[in-house]
Amino acid sequence: MTNEKLDLDEETLFIVSQTFKALGDPTRIRILNLLADRECSVSEIADALHLSQSTVSHQLRFLKNLRLVKFRRAGTSIFYSPDDQHVMALLRQAIHHACHD
Repeated sequence: MTNEKLDLDEETLFIVSQTFKALGDPTRIRILNLLADRECSVSEIADALHLSQSTVSHQLRFLKNLRLVKFRRAGTSIFYSPDDQHVMALLRQAIHHACHD
């Protein structure tokens, strides 16, 4: 990308604002941070983060609709992983910023 400013159309503005909305929720941040290390099923996420499966499913649906996570089926199980490395890099940078003295 060049140093030129990009004209932001309404669709772009909406997607950017929704991405930041996704990253503005502590539960979604925890889920994405866990998925940054490994793919997980809903039950694995719920167990690791001490959340109900209903809460995890709801948050994954939100993240999936924004194309921030993807899933694959293995038999009767569904495993989730990050779908956008740009957003994952942004998340890592934000975490690093928050932990930096």
